[in-house]
Amino acid sequence: MINKKKLKNDYTKFEQKLSLRIFLIAIGTGIGISVIISLITGKFGNAVVAFLQRNYFLDYEDAITIYQYTLRNNKVLIIALVGIIGFWVMMRVFISFMTRYFDEISQGLDDLMDKADKDIILSPEMSFLQVRLNECKYILKQREQDAKLAEQRKNDLVVYLAHDIKTPLTSVIGYLSLLEEAPDMPAKQKAKYVKITLDKANRLEKLINEFFEITRYNLQNIVLEKEDIDLYYMLIQLTDEFYPLLEPYGKKAVIYAEENIVLYGDSEKLARVFNNILKNAITYSLDNTVIHITAKLQEDRIIITFQNSGKTIPKEKLNSIFEKFFRLDDARVTNTGGAGLGLAIAKEIVTLHGGSIYAESENGTTTFTVTLPVNK
Repeated sequence: MINKKKLKNDYTKFEQKLSLRIFLIAIGTGIGISVIISLITGKFGNAVVAFLQRNYFLDYEDAITIYQYTLRNNKVLIIALVGIIGFWVMMRVFISFMTRYFDEISQGLDDLMDKADKDIILSPEMSFLQVRLNECKYILKQREQDAKLAEQRKNDLVVYLAHDIKTPLTSVIGYLSLLEEAPDMPAKQKAKYVKITLDKANRLEKLINEFFEITRYNLQNIVLEKEDIDLYYMLIQLTDEFYPLLEPYGKKAVIYAEENIVLYGDSEKLARVFNNILKNAITYSLDNTVIHITAKLQEDRIIITFQNSGKTIPKEKLNSIFEKFFRLDDARVTNTGGAGLGLAIAKEIVTLHGGSIYAESENGTTTFTVTLPVNK
């Protein structure tokens, strides 16, 4: 796993090589200027005078005058011109040295997008950048794998749902056909068929709603509209709404929370978070058990937990339950399986509020914990 803690880059090798290049440029420029000065003022001057006397048949005084006015009196200008030219040449060498690193970085970026498993290799002095590029390559590859896995789960789910829709639909059509063909059917038998038809129609509606849930998740752009929320009252409303799902199985939802806890957030979105978590707890809890809901204020955050008794969630699945389209069981053979989006959506909403959500499961007890900031 990548350590997400930001590390300070180690530029030591790069700085050493860069400093060495700058030092060599400075030394080279200094040597060049020194050579020019010595040429103008030393034996080079005598050589110039002798050259003028020999080739242009000048006497010594005329030759020295020409030398004086053309070279010696313009010594500063000549030195400056030579220095500028020398510095320009050195800088060209330095720039070509730097562009080699740019070429390396460009190649590294190309390798970053390459799907091959090979690591990105740069010069030793660019090791700090090499580490970052390889981290990015790993993260991009991991995200690509996660996206492919989520897409595969979604596709499998759509296939499963499409297959499952046929079963209740066939039953609905079948029982309605029987009722139509036998209008004088005994009342008891008719009531039985009507009940079965209604149950299958409700199942069909649930499956269709799951299709819409998948579409909504892919298209949604969650925008928060925050306000002060009476958390205790929200939890009371939540448990009242789920009473019809709890009572037939002898289950109860008990709230342990102070009545004066105020939460700042999007009430509709957070209600959906708690709804999804409680629905999950009801689905996977044992009959005749209590679901414990707690809310407490701890320094600058509010902690809400949902605890239920049931089958222990395996650790490898516990790490995946907040991924979209992930389900604990095979929904094709149960009436409890959903589209596998409830907890994924809950995590996204909680994250947008600046909070966190995680799950723990051991010894038949599963706990979902939501942490949200208090301050606006």
